[in-house]
Amino acid sequence: MKILYSLAAVVLLFAAVSCNSKAEKKEEELKKTVEKVIPELKISIDSSKIAAFYQAYPKLEKFQNDVFALYKKNKSTQLWLDNKGIVEFASNLFSKYKGLDREGLKANFPYNEKINPIFDHLDDNKLSKADTDLMITNLYFYYVQKVSGVDEKTTKSLEWLLPRKKVNYRVFSDSIYKKATISDDKKSKMFSQYYKLRDALHEYREIEKKGGWKTIEVGDDFKSLKIGDSVPAIGQIRERLYIGGDLKENSKSNICDSTLISAVKNFETHHGLTPKNTILPEHIAEMNIPVSDRIKTIIANMERCRWIDPALEKGQEYIEVNIPEFRLYLIRDHQIAFVSPVVVGKAMTQTVIFSGMMNNIVFSPYWNVPTSIINKEIKPGMAKNKNYLAQKNLEWNNGAVRQLPGKNNSLGLVKFLFPNSNNIYLHDTPAKSLFERENRAFSHGCVRVGKPRDLAIELLKQDPSWTPARIDKAMHAGKESWYSLKKKVPVYIGYFTAWVDRKGNLNFYKDVYQRDESLIKLLTEE
Repeated sequence: MKILYSLAAVVLLFAAVSCNSKAEKKEEELKKTVEKVIPELKISIDSSKIAAFYQAYPKLEKFQNDVFALYKKNKSTQLWLDNKGIVEFASNLFSKYKGLDREGLKANFPYNEKINPIFDHLDDNKLSKADTDLMITNLYFYYVQKVSGVDEKTTKSLEWLLPRKKVNYRVFSDSIYKKATISDDKKSKMFSQYYKLRDALHEYREIEKKGGWKTIEVGDDFKSLKIGDSVPAIGQIRERLYIGGDLKENSKSNICDSTLISAVKNFETHHGLTPKNTILPEHIAEMNIPVSDRIKTIIANMERCRWIDPALEKGQEYIEVNIPEFRLYLIRDHQIAFVSPVVVGKAMTQTVIFSGMMNNIVFSPYWNVPTSIINKEIKPGMAKNKNYLAQKNLEWNNGAVRQLPGKNNSLGLVKFLFPNSNNIYLHDTPAKSLFERENRAFSHGCVRVGKPRDLAIELLKQDPSWTPARIDKAMHAGKESWYSLKKKVPVYIGYFTAWVDRKGNLNFYKDVYQRDESLIKLLTEE
């Protein structure tokens, strides 16, 4: 290589002198002259060299098949080196890799001690040219894997069954041949929420660098604070809310006033709490969660965003349910058309994270009672009370049980079906009081809708013959009737404990199914 570089220097020096004396010398002729003197660098990287590489670096073996295919496609020659050294694309790749922390990920390539000298201290690189090229190729696949999220097998083990966009390393590698740079934000194809959370991560890390927020100290006998109360803790609450952005100006007063209560309500709104005119122990507990824990929550939800196919957001109409938020959204033409509180599965009968296509609305539905509920609830009830079935408006038929239509039916007056193996659907409920609670995990797994009539009205806008009056009549008919949607509506049931809303506000929700900890642990160990 040194001989080639010296030869090139001579040619270029000669050309420079000639240009000074002969203005007609063209740049293209210079390029051709250099190419004639300096042949293109070619490094043979065949299957035997690749096999030897993985014997030396076994922690990278999972990429071996893709690497074999990539070099075969490139005629068993190098990808990242030319006569000048490392190509620009490789440097861009390394820069992106070193910036993984910005993505909430750790840049812990298994052989950092080998990859760093290639870019940072070239003289310290002891690898052969072939192994240097192979090491960069493996860094490429490592980077793509990290930014694409953990593999589908792992997400399924975490009970995440929403469809994912398949990661095809060979498709990613096409950018190598095009000499493209690693995709930037303007050309990115990630789920849009990912970038909003990434911005939030930066903001919270800045808060952490400045020391975060201090613990608000209240006694064990603390019950509540209201306007007019004066205790030292109020000044601490002001400071906490000011740092977090809920309080715009910090008067540092120890007297509770309307400005503070307004800021507390703002905090409650964005932390899954019901806004109140008093400050309660549970509000203090939420404020005292350290910024470091909030950062972990953001990172965990950024990872969940990597599992979402960005094509989801391109749909003209779809329903999304966020389990920890206990809320349903109908999105139409990329805007929120309808919102409703929901009740989801309790911890022992969790609502599954998955998707389906809504195809039917059933008015005045029967409820076909699942076998599990028959065994756990109905049979014991029958044993204690001979009138149990009649009192519950239930029918028994050779071991099968169904509840007759009516206002006391467990499914309420309407249900919304999207066929799936989990037997989960959306439905009304006679237990309206549950929608007033902050924690709404009470169902056997299905999703109870707080405003089912309004949801039916919104969905049936695709059929003008179904007026609100006709919907009301069908809901109260006391006889089951089905309507097949002319246009099926996708339904996505997800799980996000941190979410930036359309107004740009970062929201945190209770980890109702305790799923964050295992994910954070997985990302930490990665």
